[in-house]
Amino acid sequence: MTLRTLFLSATFSLLSASVALSASVSVFKDAGCGCCGGWISHMRENGFAVSATNVAPEMMDVVKAKAGITADTASCHTALVGGYVVEGHVPASDVRRLIAERPDAIGLSAPGMPVGSPGMEGAGAEPYDVLLIRRDGRTEVFASH
Repeated sequence: MTLRTLFLSATFSLLSASVALSASVSVFKDAGCGCCGGWISHMRENGFAVSATNVAPEMMDVVKAKAGITADTASCHTALVGGYVVEGHVPASDVRRLIAERPDAIGLSAPGMPVGSPGMEGAGAEPYDVLLIRRDGRTEVFASH
């Protein structure tokens, strides 16, 4: 590894950490959902300041609709961070990348509740995609895990 490569790697790591430390995450979730707590812990462990608001189950659809989340992109909790929506069990690394790259989009979604995603750890992890939700509602794969 050259000195330049080492320097660039260290710089990127520091920038990524500073993006996480400066980003606060507001999560809207059902009080009875344990996996949401797992995702919140994952985000905190990765340097994000997280606040959570419990929402009545029948009101979660209203929160999601206001955020631009559709049935195809929905999961169990909805978060706001850095001017974006983060729906479901999206890894912190993808959220950091979203904030750093600043695409013209609503945000990210890990539709459903993929086993093996942050907060959904356990046996039988399955591959899943994190989708970038464009402002016109189209989606594209942002990351695969």
